[in-house]
Amino acid sequence: MQTNQVSDTWCRNRAEQSIHQQQLQQVERFNGRMAMLGIVIGVITEGLTGQGIVHQIGLGALVDGYAACHTQYLPFCF
Repeated sequence: MQTNQVSDTWCRNRAEQSIHQQQLQQVERFNGRMAMLGIVIGVITEGLTGQGIVHQIGLGALVDGYAACHTQYLPFCF
């Protein structure tokens, strides 16, 4: 009887792991698709407005300040 309980526990754990793995794959697939969609929307918006993706999300000043630095001082620009 003890062997039967161990077998049941093992089967239950394997089933839970399998379900978890399937759910994780679905979630990762969804996240990847949403990231691709976000990039496409950002590129289309960049084409329409002329502002880069970094400017669209509000980090334009950071990029502009970095680009304005002299190359010899790049690590100390911020």
